[in-house]
Amino acid sequence: MGRSYLFECSRCGYRAKVSGKTDRGLDFFVQTILCRDCKQLHDAVTRLRIPAEPPLALQKPNLGLRSRKLLNSQRIPTRPPNFDTALNRLPYRGVTRFRWLQFKPQCPVSHIHRIEEWTDPGKCPRCGLYLEKSALAYRIWD
Repeated sequence: MGRSYLFECSRCGYRAKVSGKTDRGLDFFVQTILCRDCKQLHDAVTRLRIPAEPPLALQKPNLGLRSRKLLNSQRIPTRPPNFDTALNRLPYRGVTRFRWLQFKPQCPVSHIHRIEEWTDPGKCPRCGLYLEKSALAYRIWD
């Protein structure tokens, strides 16, 4: 079970709803990152659980090996989804085998932004004062 907390800066009023560390849920892992270009904190998806094979409805018996490879390659994401997309995915039906995809942490706004890992206690991305963490979890996910 992952937890997101509210981090707040008393000087500039910046607020972020992030985990504050590496965290995991049932279907994905996140790492809190600091984007130097956005000057914001984000939870970046670093591991994602996907089906090992496409569902039976997509497996057509008369497809050749080449067509089947093309169908499978189109379903594998090359960039990680943002936190909200990974959180709001529907559960897979009829799938018994899964595999994990690894991703490098990336800014969800743009993959070319400069990022660094951020852990609690950490400094505000805008003014440099240490952020205050709320006592209770803002959200318990997955």
